[in-house]
Amino acid sequence: MNSQPKVTSGPDIIAHRGGLWAGMSENTLEAFRAAADAGVHWMETDVHASADGVLFAAHDADLARIAGRPHSIRELPAAELDDVELIAGGRLPRLEELVEELPAVEWNIDVKAEHSIGPMIRFVHNFSVGQRIRLASFDSATLRRLRTALPGVRTSTGTTETALFALGGLPLMPDHGPVPLPPDVDALQVPRRFNGIPVVTGDFVDRAHASGLLAHVWTINDAEDMAALFALGVDAVVTDDVTIGLEVLARTPRTGE
Repeated sequence: MNSQPKVTSGPDIIAHRGGLWAGMSENTLEAFRAAADAGVHWMETDVHASADGVLFAAHDADLARIAGRPHSIRELPAAELDDVELIAGGRLPRLEELVEELPAVEWNIDVKAEHSIGPMIRFVHNFSVGQRIRLASFDSATLRRLRTALPGVRTSTGTTETALFALGGLPLMPDHGPVPLPPDVDALQVPRRFNGIPVVTGDFVDRAHASGLLAHVWTINDAEDMAALFALGVDAVVTDDVTIGLEVLARTPRTGE
């Protein structure tokens, strides 16, 4: 049994990169503020560290797609990144700006690269945000380092941990799979399908809950898919379409209703 407390009382949505809004770039203060104003409590973002160790909210390691510039984020100092104009409007926000400007929001933060681990650890200590975040990564080694340095901070499962948990569906296997998950894991964050094979089933969700874990599914933008997942009992869907997500959520019974 996982030792983390249950952190939701019913289904929820998580705004993927703040959501996609007309006239706004992903992963900008404006997008996250729009989602918060709409009623979203949990936001998802990825982070990369600048050359001088400042964390910026960005999915890509480089600026080509979002700003049309031939640089990686880690090549440039924070002061220069502050002035980068994004193609779809706005600027890259520092993570510290997001947590300060949106104090009621909780953050699901994907640490994308090894060089961002140290800055992430320092950030949590310097800004006392351990109770407002969940750390994520596909890489198990990254998660091990974060958990060791930041005990008590919530994390989701990495790819290997999720695969081991999936084995819990086999006969005579414990619900959590062959290896218990670390105590600071509070959520399984998974795609609905992987290589065409369903990941999120009623059994998967039931075993997650029996193991004290939340079941989060990414990235879902179709209303029927959201409704079907909530009917299975998933605790949250990660979505780009905040408006549709909130509409589906409003029609979904909360736990205990």
